[in-house]
Amino acid sequence: MRNLVHVRRLAAAVSLALISACATNPATGKKQIMLVGEAQEIAMGQEADKQVASTLGLYPDDALQAYVSELGKGLAAKGERPSLPWTFRVVDDPTVNAFALPGGYIYVTRGILTHLNSEAELASVLGHEIGHVTARHTASQITKSQLATIGLVAGMIASPQLARFGDLAQAGMQLMFLKFGRNDEQQADDLGLRYMTREDYDPREMVEVFSVLDRLGDASGEGRLPAWLSTHPAPANRAQRIQSEIQAQQLRGTRVEGPGYVQRLEGVVFGENPREGFFEGGRFFHPDLRFQLQFPAGWKTQNTKQAVAAMSPQEDALVVMTLVPGTSAEQAATQFMRQQGLRPAGAERTSLHGLPAVTGLFEAVADQTPIAGRVTFVEHDGKVYRLLGYTPSERWRNYDRVFAESLISFAPLTDRRYLDVQPKRVDVVPVSQPITVAELARRHGASVSADVLALINHVAPGATLPAGQPAKIVVGGRLPNEDRRQTDGRNP
Repeated sequence: MRNLVHVRRLAAAVSLALISACATNPATGKKQIMLVGEAQEIAMGQEADKQVASTLGLYPDDALQAYVSELGKGLAAKGERPSLPWTFRVVDDPTVNAFALPGGYIYVTRGILTHLNSEAELASVLGHEIGHVTARHTASQITKSQLATIGLVAGMIASPQLARFGDLAQAGMQLMFLKFGRNDEQQADDLGLRYMTREDYDPREMVEVFSVLDRLGDASGEGRLPAWLSTHPAPANRAQRIQSEIQAQQLRGTRVEGPGYVQRLEGVVFGENPREGFFEGGRFFHPDLRFQLQFPAGWKTQNTKQAVAAMSPQEDALVVMTLVPGTSAEQAATQFMRQQGLRPAGAERTSLHGLPAVTGLFEAVADQTPIAGRVTFVEHDGKVYRLLGYTPSERWRNYDRVFAESLISFAPLTDRRYLDVQPKRVDVVPVSQPITVAELARRHGASVSADVLALINHVAPGATLPAGQPAKIVVGGRLPNEDRRQTDGRNP
């Protein structure tokens, strides 16, 4: 009976809170429940912006950054929330993606920029992301999550047996509301059309964007499922729906700005940047930091700006390499071994290929699972690297030798073939007479396939490019193993 009283009181409090939390959506004019204020949105965006900059990194091209920022702010100024601290950034990521954070923080990857062919296309992408912010889609999702949590707490009061599942249930709620729904995506598309046509851009260029991204999803080689489509779920006929909206609303626009946009892509890095590290089989090379490391054969590898890692095929062991603060391997090892909950099992000074190092063993508990691991700290070029291998304690004997062999493989990189490797870059060339994509690739020594060139130039494979428009090609950036394939007479 007492539980029922608590539930009724909570329900009454929730009802009062919801009445006071009703707000008018600035983009749609409709009433909706909103528990997140604008100041909170901005604060969340500012904090998340720092994380984006540190995890993905900003593309180091001031002119390109300024161009995207100016274009985005022009579109946002015509929207329903012009007073937000709008911020537009190009992140240094090869994936084809764009995303928005609350408070007016919009990001496009260099990967999506190289796959667009006009300023109007970019305006449609930015307009879509601006729409998520003006319609407060993220704030709405957070509100839904909070309301779900309120309902969950009420249920726990009514049924104490449910309380022990609380953490699991709340984690499920977060996953449930992680992505925008189909209605939000369609609304962002419609708002994107609204904003780009207010700036006189041809709305048909949005149709072209989705057509190219759909092609990218079906492509092979450099082509992959675009992150913008995987994180922005939409029906298969998205382009057709947009075309219908353009016709129904009789939307018009004259600006396309194709050649000028393409010229801005001159020199932009295309695909993965090997200067930030790359794999040849299980061996990892980092030209800028001048080191190499051998990961266990057959393990799944990943390279990010924060770490390089490999996971065993059974997904029960990891080897991870990161940079740590300081310049002393001994000091870094001491700090690591003194962590609360970690039980060191001895450490010793050593040398790895002439580099000062400290290596040791440890035990700990992670998520209630006892783990055992091997760690090595090594000094190289004024930096300290931490190499860590660990697995559940019961499987330690299976992996100890594997960890040891991987960790001691860290060595300076001196081979000029690897030190001098450069990324692939976009080169913009004039087309003075009609030319096939295959001939374009051959004539300019493209380092990607003709199909990839057709994709980024928005033509069908095997098509002929018309005269009078600049074309994008991708040159340079062949890795040492690709050079060997050419020497052997095989295609790159």
